[in-house]
Amino acid sequence: MPGVDRLNVDEARKAARRAIELGIPAVAIFPHIDLALKTQDGRECLNPDGLVPRIIRAMKQEAPDLGIICDLALDPFTSHGHDGLIDETGYVLNDETSAILVEQAIVQAKAGADIVAPSDMMDGRVGAIRAGLDAAGFGQTMILSYAAKYASGFYGPYREAIGSATALVGDKKTYQQNPANSDEALREVALDIAEGADMVMVKPGLPYLDIVRRVSETFSVPTIVFQVSGEYAMIEAAAERGWIDGERVMLETMSCFKRAGASGIISYFADRVAMQLG
Repeated sequence: MPGVDRLNVDEARKAARRAIELGIPAVAIFPHIDLALKTQDGRECLNPDGLVPRIIRAMKQEAPDLGIICDLALDPFTSHGHDGLIDETGYVLNDETSAILVEQAIVQAKAGADIVAPSDMMDGRVGAIRAGLDAAGFGQTMILSYAAKYASGFYGPYREAIGSATALVGDKKTYQQNPANSDEALREVALDIAEGADMVMVKPGLPYLDIVRRVSETFSVPTIVFQVSGEYAMIEAAAERGWIDGERVMLETMSCFKRAGASGIISYFADRVAMQLG
């Protein structure tokens, strides 16, 4: 994606300082790890000296007041590209995956993450993670639930970026929502709030403004919208060809998210939007 790069530890440190300077309150971390470290069970996610903990510590050292949102999922770490452990048939094992995600959340919290964000959207995740964090002494670590995450075609560039696209066996339709279904989003959000989610997410963004509106009006928790890689790439590609005014459309999408009721926005445009609003 034009204008978006993978960062090493030193570059992440600089990005943290720049975020503070621009008035960006928090950043979300998504790892791309060495292919040699990927395994069937994704155990590298539990390495306290792995890429993610090192990035968190570096960013917190550079910008202590910057919020760190950490993706909590196995797909960047698994050789098969799924968000969870799988059996010999490729079926994702829910309970077994929950156990390793609880351990991963504690590793991230120990490194300094302010918010952990379980992104696989499978059953019982939030409750298990909340209980695990509390028992480990991290009761103040917040949980951002990807409660309304759709099995969307807009994720392509991101999956390429973290290296899970080529490894992915099958698809994720068994544990992400059907794009045609809106009522399911409300049920999933209600369940995750009951389990202890501090905030909830709708993902993707622009094609799901109706879901943002329904969630924000129904529940009294912060509603975050994620403007995903495919949305960013379309705007950038059209602007590059002169078909649209990219900066104008970028800001227009931000207004749309806020108009629909979003409390916060995760976007690849964040730094550019902050400079425009400066």
